[in-house]
Amino acid sequence: MSNPLQGAQFVLAAHRISQLPADHGAEVAFAGRSNAGKSSALNALTNHKGLARTSKTPGRTQQMVAFSLPPPTQVDGQPPSDVRLIDLPGYGYAKVPLEMREHWKLEIDAYLHQRRSLRGLVLIVDIRHPLKEFDRMMLEFCFATQLPCHLLLTKADKLSRGQATQALAALRKQFAAEGLHATAQIFSSSAGTGVEEARQAVMTLLRQPREGAHQGRER
Repeated sequence: MSNPLQGAQFVLAAHRISQLPADHGAEVAFAGRSNAGKSSALNALTNHKGLARTSKTPGRTQQMVAFSLPPPTQVDGQPPSDVRLIDLPGYGYAKVPLEMREHWKLEIDAYLHQRRSLRGLVLIVDIRHPLKEFDRMMLEFCFATQLPCHLLLTKADKLSRGQATQALAALRKQFAAEGLHATAQIFSSSAGTGVEEARQAVMTLLRQPREGAHQGRER
């Protein structure tokens, strides 16, 4: 099966949302804690090992990074240059200075509330750990603003297949109990588990109608 995210290219890295590409077209944002495997997931989805920087030192993504999707990626007739993936700064790593952490907290909040081309969020969570405060905050925001969210339970190769399946079932049960409506799947960038499913989930988010994705959001 062809990869609709193949050929993604770096566009720019932004310190503030005002520096991002023009706010039209469609984009999906990737968010997650600094050590959850967000860069590896982006590289696996786009089949481009060097697209997003990976490092043994968490917290390297300290800017909002925009990647364009080329033809044949078309979303509701939008030009290819208007279809993007946005890599949000990794959150929660202790060695990032407090001033920078506070800056990104404000910028991510502003991005989520103000970015009209945002169609959905991919949340990266390490399958071996329970949801952290940041994860819950993002899920609750998406639920409250009706922004579609797809959760990748990464590093599934660190668990047995049975353990990974149990973790996914427990998460879905938690969503139901708390009234959250995000979709979720098992994922491993190194083993290739769930990569094709995740690619299709990203395309589904990109095809969300703008008003449908932003209904009830603050402008």
